[in-house]
Formats: sequence, structure tokens, C-alpha cells
Amino acid sequence: MGEAKRRAEQGLPPRPKPAKTKPVDTSPRLAPWLPLTQRQGEQFVQITTRGAWIGIAALVLFWVIVRFIGPAAGWWALADG
Repeated sequence: MGEAKRRAEQGLPPRPKPAKTKPVDTSPRLAPWLPLTQRQGEQFVQITTRGAWIGIAALVLFWVIVRFIGPAAGWWALADG
């Protein structure tokens, strides 16, 4: 038997559902008129820094493929070589 039916048969009220509350960010705002907190600013810096490093790694990988792997595999020939 389901929990709701059992509680109804026993005359008990429905079980209260836990409130789903989002944690409140209490860090101070970057500016009083700007709806961003210092914590959100730090997260933005972390994400963009990680993205920059990923971009640098992708650029280096692309350069290695174009300069070394492609010509060695015979996919194309370099114009300067």
C-alpha cells in the first residue's frame, strides 16, 4: 500500500514536502547597481581562464597537426618547405 493511502486511512495529514531552497549567495555585490556578487565574479574569472587555456591547447594541437602531422602523413605539402 502506498504511503499516501496509509496516511489517509489512519487520518494523518499528508507528509510535508521539503522546501527546495536555493543557497543564497551572501557575498557582497561588485557594485550596488550591478546584480553580480564577488563570488560570481570570481567564478567568471575561473571559467574564462580555464577556457583560455583550453583554447591555447587547441591552437597548439592544430599547429602541430598542420605543421608536422599533415605533411608527414602526406595529406598536404608545405609551401615553404
